[in-house]
Amino acid sequence: MRKSNYLKLTVAMFAIFALVLSACSTSNNKPAAANEPATTNQAAASSSQPEKPSTVEITDAHGTVTVPVSPKNVVALDNRTFETLADWGIKLVAVPKDVMPGDSPYVSDDSVQNIGNHREPNLEIIAAADPELVIVGQRFASYYEDIKKLVPNAAVIDLSFDVSEKSDAPGESLVNGLKDATTSLGQIFDKNEEAKQLIADFDKAIEDAKSAYNGTDKVMSVVVSGGNIGFSAPHSGRVWGPMYEIFGWTPALEVDGSSSDHQGDEVSVEAIAQSNPDWIFVLDRDAAISSASDAVPAKDVIDNSPALQKVTAVSKGQIVYAPNDTYTNESIQTYLELFENLAKTLTK
Repeated sequence: MRKSNYLKLTVAMFAIFALVLSACSTSNNKPAAANEPATTNQAAASSSQPEKPSTVEITDAHGTVTVPVSPKNVVALDNRTFETLADWGIKLVAVPKDVMPGDSPYVSDDSVQNIGNHREPNLEIIAAADPELVIVGQRFASYYEDIKKLVPNAAVIDLSFDVSEKSDAPGESLVNGLKDATTSLGQIFDKNEEAKQLIADFDKAIEDAKSAYNGTDKVMSVVVSGGNIGFSAPHSGRVWGPMYEIFGWTPALEVDGSSSDHQGDEVSVEAIAQSNPDWIFVLDRDAAISSASDAVPAKDVIDNSPALQKVTAVSKGQIVYAPNDTYTNESIQTYLELFENLAKTLTK
């Protein structure tokens, strides 16, 4: 082989070898270069995920309150909240068992202390529980300031809303009050999705019940207690009154000076019969109070009233009873059940 050719071959081999080394070096470096930014991006993405807030601002009957999220040692006193909290598995340290449905899991739980009833509550139990949150409402609303003084380090919220004759729009107040309370509880206990679903079901039940009413049938609402039938005035008061506004019901009877009394107003059975309602809607107050010695089932009272037997609602069996525990459990779930029953019954 000529020397010149040999040199040319040697140079060519070195060139090829250099290219191979360069390719390997590039190949080895590329994954490292590609991986490094990926690792950085992953870390950045992880650190950029927002942490759940430790507190939430809640608007209650008195203003804005800062409440810890997922608080410990919770005391609940509002009978519009017990079923929601139970369904969500929220642990409570104290409740007023004397004015709660007997089948509530909180009533049967010995670890949950009993504050009693709203007439003579043992508020010292609240102080001893050292709560982070106290939920006040309805029956216990009058103790709001006393409770705040007892537990100055706790968040105290009042979820009350007005459906009395003093309210300009009791129907709107009832609907918005239940929905706002549900939203607030969802924010406090990190149950936002559950709260949204409950409100969506509630809204649907309202629309279904509204659509089921024909707009002309006359409605009479009553409260049965101690064997007596009380007149539940349209437009205001607990349970039935606000529904006249919500659903556009036509009242069979209007009474001047009627109240929002929980036992209904005294109106003679004869007057009820004379108004001849197409529908009678009944709240059996005693059904929620098992200890009532003079309790008579509302159905028996109405069925055994001679004056009512020729009334259209009775003769046609067009009577709707609120859930038995309604008097002590005015939760959004109770109204949801009641509205669904109204929609189903009125459609028949």
